[in-house]
Amino acid sequence: MVETTAAVVRDAGGPFELETVELDDPRPDEVLVDVRAVGVCHTDLSVRAGDHPVPFPAVLGHEGSGVVAAVGDAVTRVEPGDNVVLSFDYDGDCRNCHEGRPSSCASFGELNFGCRRPDGTSPISLDGEEIGGRFFGQSSFASRAVVSERSAVPVGDDVPIELLGPLGCGIQTGAGGVMNSLAPAPRDSVVVFGAGSVGLSGVLGARLRGCREIVAVDLVASRLETAASLGATATVNAGEVDDPVAAVREVLGGGADYTLETTGATAVFPQAVETLRPGGTCGVIGAPPAGSEVGLDPNVLLDGRAIQGIAEGSSVPPEFIPELVDHHRRGNFPFDEFVTFYEFDEIEDAVADAEAGDVIKPVLRMP
Repeated sequence: MVETTAAVVRDAGGPFELETVELDDPRPDEVLVDVRAVGVCHTDLSVRAGDHPVPFPAVLGHEGSGVVAAVGDAVTRVEPGDNVVLSFDYDGDCRNCHEGRPSSCASFGELNFGCRRPDGTSPISLDGEEIGGRFFGQSSFASRAVVSERSAVPVGDDVPIELLGPLGCGIQTGAGGVMNSLAPAPRDSVVVFGAGSVGLSGVLGARLRGCREIVAVDLVASRLETAASLGATATVNAGEVDDPVAAVREVLGGGADYTLETTGATAVFPQAVETLRPGGTCGVIGAPPAGSEVGLDPNVLLDGRAIQGIAEGSSVPPEFIPELVDHHRRGNFPFDEFVTFYEFDEIEDAVADAEAGDVIKPVLRMP
């Protein structure tokens, strides 16, 4: 057992408090990681707020990156000294996992939001009592983390490891939502609703696919400027037009082949569907609070429009994360342009700045 510093949330809606916690030694299928940095994701904040229930107290964080310090006896994917990006967990045994779709794992909810190992235990204790751990297989709001072997993806050492954590969730979700889930052709148009880190990653993914038209829609002018700098061929400020759907259709000269809804706003989802041309597909990534309902006239689907739910960008992390690292290495995936670094003890500042829209992707560096 080792001690480490972690950001603990004691109750839903409570603050992140830096505490000294105890970590179990890694079990045979687990890895101990020295966390170098971790992204702050909207999911962390919605879980903290109680919008998606988990057992508190808990250590959240699910976009970690760092260096392997120790491995369990049965671990074969990584070894001490490896640089790793930490991603979501999956069981590897269900039909979807066997078919190469771990982001649709039958145990996804339990393994990633249960804050426990499959046997009900947690690797994290506070004052001698177990608290929620293994959030998304990792609980990486901590200087060290005991993680599922499946969550640890080895990457090279020629890209700063402190930068790579967000590839484990938000960035692979946005980029993969376009590249893997929707998979547009170069002739196709893509409209991305929301220009946060997920949406901007979708813009980058559409650029990598060579799409002829890429439209970003948001309420914040600075984010739309960033989208344009990253490859959006047009932008629409939804706060400056009477009808965002009509505005986008005017830009395109008709409906979109694909739309990507990343905001989680229930009023935006129908707009993303209505923006499609007949036969187009809307990919839904944004997650509103559990129990939310959306008003959508079913008749809008009868001309062949489709809605596709997307989790984690339909990614197979050991394959897709290294692919994104390689694109970044080649200068084709400059996600670093919307990353802002904070020190770990500035976590509440990072959260406040993100919620105010002052930064797009905050990343916490460990001391």
